[in-house]
Amino acid sequence: MYYSEVGLYSQLQKKFLEDDRLKLTASLRYDKSQLFDAFLSPRISLGYNIGENENHNIRASFQTGFRNPDTQALYIGFNVGRIVLIGGAEDNPERFSKTVSAGNGLSPTGQAIIGSNSLTFNGAGAYNNSFTRSSVAAFAASRNPADLQIANPELVKPEQVSSFEIGYRGKIEKFIVDFSTYLNQYKDFLATRDVVNPYYGDVQLTQRLPNSTPLAIAAIANSDYQAFRAYTNTAADVSSYGAAIGVSTKVFGNFDFETNYTFTKLDFDRVANPNTQTNFNTPEHKVKASFGNTDLFKNFGFNVAWRWSDNYVWEASFATGEVPAYNVVDAQINYRVPSLKSTFKAGASNLLGDEYFTAVGTGQIGSMYYLSWTINNL
Repeated sequence: MYYSEVGLYSQLQKKFLEDDRLKLTASLRYDKSQLFDAFLSPRISLGYNIGENENHNIRASFQTGFRNPDTQALYIGFNVGRIVLIGGAEDNPERFSKTVSAGNGLSPTGQAIIGSNSLTFNGAGAYNNSFTRSSVAAFAASRNPADLQIANPELVKPEQVSSFEIGYRGKIEKFIVDFSTYLNQYKDFLATRDVVNPYYGDVQLTQRLPNSTPLAIAAIANSDYQAFRAYTNTAADVSSYGAAIGVSTKVFGNFDFETNYTFTKLDFDRVANPNTQTNFNTPEHKVKASFGNTDLFKNFGFNVAWRWSDNYVWEASFATGEVPAYNVVDAQINYRVPSLKSTFKAGASNLLGDEYFTAVGTGQIGSMYYLSWTINNL
């Protein structure tokens, strides 16, 4: 499957006030995909320097943007066993087809037959004739047709975002501080939705058996259905916000110390939207700190870094699960030999050897130890 995209970008910048302390930057981006309407994405930012030595800088920006569905979200059609991944491009769902043996005494039109009935269906039913997967599970437990909820997600389209950010960077006494905070508000957030398409009958329950049982309910009751994970957009309110702060300074004379903290939060009601996966896959809290000295004594230096990540939910097309919190310590020593124009390094990543992983379905990350010899003839 072939499709094309094209984009154009333009930016203007102007400085104002004494010593050009205020800088205004405005930009405009144009993007056009063969599959979707064109998008214009304006952006404006302001930066202001305080102080003669420009030790304090305040910045603020507002920007808009969009995210086109990737190739998988558009054109996948992949049976992973318990569920079929189906892309939401207009010409894609019907490309996936499957022949099944269904009926259990019923034909697709509701007439009684002997034995099973072979029929072929395609992925279009995920978008135009489906129940939510959670409601089918509820119906399986209660056998109450009122528990079934129509899904029929829309075909996938670009996601739009409006973003606000303010920040500060400056030197406060012997500390260098960098702080920023942001808010992203999304429209048509790209997501996947778990749905169930009955092999026969309509989800509006207008097609019925002679005994008045809706044909689609008979299909669900007989397990004559296909579960899909459909790429679509959610109409639910989705936003994200966060902040980051970094501080660096000298301690104990000439030792370097740096630390930073990042907070990231997705504002999305998972309980109210149990069939929707956002695939945000970002820990809420992350911390990093490092301590070292490039010249502990003549030609010798070292650095030790510690990283910590909070636990978080990982969502993907093949698996969903929790990534546990983890701590990692990295360390390195280096020794320069000027007469050889060489630097020798020895170090370790994940020095303590506590294995961890950062995505569900991937392997454990262990330790790596290394030696290096760098020669610089310049």
